[in-house]
Amino acid sequence: MIQTRGSGILLHITSLPSPYGVGDFGPAAYRFVDALERGRQHYWQILPLNPTETAYAHSPYSSPSAFAANILLISPEMLVREGYLRKSELEPAPGFPEERAAYEAAAWYRERLFAAAYERFRHSGPDRRFETFCDGTGWWLDDHALFVALKGHFRGQAWNRWPEDIRARETGALKEMRELLDDRIRKEKFLQYIAARQWSALRRYCTERGIQVIGDIPIYVAYDSVDVWAHPGIFKLDEDLRPTVVAGVPPDIFSRTGQLWGNPVYDWAALRERGYDWWAGRIARSAELYDLFRIDHFRAFADYYEVPAGDATAERGTWVDGPGEDFFEALARKHPCFPIVAEDLGANTPAVQALLDRFDFPGMKILLFAFGEGIARTPHIPHNYVHNLICYTGTHDNNTARGWFEEEASEEDKERFFTYIGREVAADEVHRELVRLAMTSVARACIVPMQDVLGLGAAARMNYPSTTTGNWVWRMTPEEFAGAPFEWLRGLTELTGRG
Repeated sequence: MIQTRGSGILLHITSLPSPYGVGDFGPAAYRFVDALERGRQHYWQILPLNPTETAYAHSPYSSPSAFAANILLISPEMLVREGYLRKSELEPAPGFPEERAAYEAAAWYRERLFAAAYERFRHSGPDRRFETFCDGTGWWLDDHALFVALKGHFRGQAWNRWPEDIRARETGALKEMRELLDDRIRKEKFLQYIAARQWSALRRYCTERGIQVIGDIPIYVAYDSVDVWAHPGIFKLDEDLRPTVVAGVPPDIFSRTGQLWGNPVYDWAALRERGYDWWAGRIARSAELYDLFRIDHFRAFADYYEVPAGDATAERGTWVDGPGEDFFEALARKHPCFPIVAEDLGANTPAVQALLDRFDFPGMKILLFAFGEGIARTPHIPHNYVHNLICYTGTHDNNTARGWFEEEASEEDKERFFTYIGREVAADEVHRELVRLAMTSVARACIVPMQDVLGLGAAARMNYPSTTTGNWVWRMTPEEFAGAPFEWLRGLTELTGRG
């Protein structure tokens, strides 16, 4: 349960300004924390920190590892400060675009820097902190580093195309590959160590300034991931280690054939027999990384939709009961306090509501959903809020506030919006009115995407669900950051008792 009244900003790390292609854990992140403190904000919400891949358009919700960090977030500037690079080695930096993330170019540029940093590390003698990190995280790091090395060795092929003995994780074959790829494995462990150090330092900086980080856990994992390769027994796979069913959502008014996500589905019966050990580890890892964490598609713990593998659409899927209360009771025995935020958007069924009530998890409400025909009764309108929830103007999956008004809201929606706020406003004022509604609501926490603080239009949208191009690339430019209205935000925060 969220105990105190506060507010914050949603901005993923990759959306921060940086001269190196994507936002990272470097100086701009610290300046952003300073700006949050100046604006009297108490939360910084980010998207998943897991590695991303070209094959999934660098979506942070489709990762090859549920436990590792994205090494693209390592700051070159901080590597210089830490003594792993010389400043001269950062030059010449390519002319990366400021307004969008250039993942491929950033990865290419960083690879040269990472190689130089690793070589310096290799020749610097024993590092007790590195060895301690490897020992403490070996339960996930060993498999992850081997998986990364094998991916490189087999030229990026999916793990189910590797030789049979490696695909099936035969002990002798894995021992041989660990010896063959020892240096590549150690390099990946070094990069995970650096990412952990940089993120921990940034977290401490947040904590010292009274700012809590809200993270994000995607409910499912990618098939081509270390998680499925290393733990096939917890997924619904056939004898050839291929999914028998995959995740999705059924047809609705937005999609005639439903959404076919394609992720492997958990074998909850097998997980229950193991005491939900893999998920308990995932929760423990998230508690190391974040102060609170949102679980995406929370409904799947109550019931989830699975589609026969090989189907071209999600039309033939079925609903299956999830683990329900048993799962969270088992977690509570291992982690008495786990600060979960439930992404309960969409159909909030009685089973989902029962889980929220039983464990006192805060849910989410979205103001952009509030001004349709059922405005009086919708749970997204402030007059229907309860205290224990997080109110958003929108999330990474929504248009910006201004973009919603200019491109999506009907004339009737706009009229209801004007009536609700008591006056008509122009498009360039809509974001401030929605932020004011969020701030003045009874919700204990409200989160505003940085795009809505800046009043940006649809071009600044982060993600278009069910599409595979043009997503996850928006970045705040240095000029936008410099001109952001944090003093206005501070005044509104103090006025509404959130400061």
